[in-house]
Amino acid sequence: DGIEFDVRLSRDRVPVVIHDATLSRTATISRQVADLTSQELHKLDVGSWFNSKFSDLARQEYRGEKLPTLKSVFDFFSSSPGLLYVEMKCEGSACEALARELVDLIHSFSFCERAIVECFDLMALGQVKRLDSRIRTAALFEPRFKQPTSFVKRMAMVDKALDCGADEIALHHTLVTQRIVDRARQINMPCVVWTVDHPRWVGRAASLGLKALMTNNPAAMVRAILEN
Repeated sequence: DGIEFDVRLSRDRVPVVIHDATLSRTATISRQVADLTSQELHKLDVGSWFNSKFSDLARQEYRGEKLPTLKSVFDFFSSSPGLLYVEMKCEGSACEALARELVDLIHSFSFCERAIVECFDLMALGQVKRLDSRIRTAALFEPRFKQPTSFVKRMAMVDKALDCGADEIALHHTLVTQRIVDRARQINMPCVVWTVDHPRWVGRAASLGLKALMTNNPAAMVRAILEN
């Protein structure tokens, strides 16, 4: 068990945990995450939007929730044995800076055995490996928009993951086949699948030989595991 989350750099190069590049959805302001310092980001309310959008799941304590730094998330899970899949959100030169900050924090928390760094930018994974080859990385792949991914291209994904030194391959659920999982297994590369929310994936994961499933509905998945 574990969690998966995204990390970006603030203007003062502090890794913060947020998916979007902008703050328009979660803080309802038209600013880029990278344009604000970590102190400025920490002053924002990034919880109230959830209560207004998902009234059936709303809780009073969500109001005023702050944008967490990666350090605070690592600290929160320091006493838990779960895995931490950390997705790098970056472009160009920012990837190298994020890689350095991420590796430093993994070292300071002694999380080399727990943290798996993932990214769609395979060059960024290579930078992590150059900084510390012990840190596990996962190459992320998604289907091209409105363009089916051929069998040959799916097989090539495994080779691309291997070329960048990745330890795992993380595939969008529409890309998963038994052949690609078997191809990855031949080179000792575990396969992770994202994002799946239907409990039927629990049985499929076992039959395919997947390492892990990433889901937005962990409660349903846990119930399915207990029932099986």
